Amino acid sequence: MMDKILLGKSGVLVSLLGIGTNAWGKAGKPRPELRDVFEAALSQGIGLVDTAEIYGGGGSERTIGGFLASLGPGEKRPAVLSKFFPMPWRLRKVQLMDALRRSLDRLQLPSLDIYLIHFPWGLRPIETWVEALADAVDAGLIRAAGVSNFDASQVRRAHGVLASRGIPLASNEVELSLARRGVERDGTLAVCRELGVGVIAYRPLALGRLGVSMGGHTNGSPVRQAHGWRRFMAAGVHTSTRLAQVIQEIGQSHGGKTPAQVALNWVICKGAVPIPGATNVSHLMENVGALGWRLSESELATLDAAS
Repeated sequence: MMDKILLGKSGVLVSLLGIGTNAWGKAGKPRPELRDVFEAALSQGIGLVDTAEIYGGGGSERTIGGFLASLGPGEKRPAVLSKFFPMPWRLRKVQLMDALRRSLDRLQLPSLDIYLIHFPWGLRPIETWVEALADAVDAGLIRAAGVSNFDASQVRRAHGVLASRGIPLASNEVELSLARRGVERDGTLAVCRELGVGVIAYRPLALGRLGVSMGGHTNGSPVRQAHGWRRFMAAGVHTSTRLAQVIQEIGQSHGGKTPAQVALNWVICKGAVPIPGATNVSHLMENVGALGWRLSESELATLDAAS
């Protein structure tokens, strides 16, 4: 089974690798193959499922809720994380609690393991929403409170508000990959380490760009392709030929690890929990292959320089 770690100082155990479900909730498009992915994730010990109220207009949460409801009484449930979006028309703290209850209804859960403020946006200061997170903890509706896409100064502010209520800031979910290292360079990761805040990394494969080998295949399978808006986003992610070569060479030195596995291992070595998406079992199993081995310090330095 996959090793578990504490998420920050929250007391919530998560696996070293989670699964992102942004693509699991397309309205009106049932995808029975996702149940196979969910069951494979559990069988491999993945203990963190990441979703949000805006993914598929709540469809991702409903899909996960159906899967969770089908688990038997003896089956172990993964930690479930969802997020609140502070849209401009949301102005009152109670609106976070209302959104949380709707998420719990879709997920068919009495409480949530981890709940995040999705973005530091909106017309109210972030302190308003962080106070609302603390209220949700006190009400027993969530076990751990976190944030997403917060920079170093915003993490400090959120941490301070929660600390005044005796609650740890569990995590900051940020974009981190060999192709996108802004949070490493602007001090956000350093502040999270300083304060004991866990880091969850979304888009750890840069929307599939880092799963591409020089030959256009990963471990004999066609490369992952972004679709819809993800294809548009991926067009702005650039990886150098040098980085691709280094990833391939390092993968070969570890017994034929794929580019995706090297890229995910790099994120784990940076102290973050990657949550790559997976909509089929083959991609999920490839992601799991990022575990059970570790890049050396010299390999990390070589990848850092190439990226």
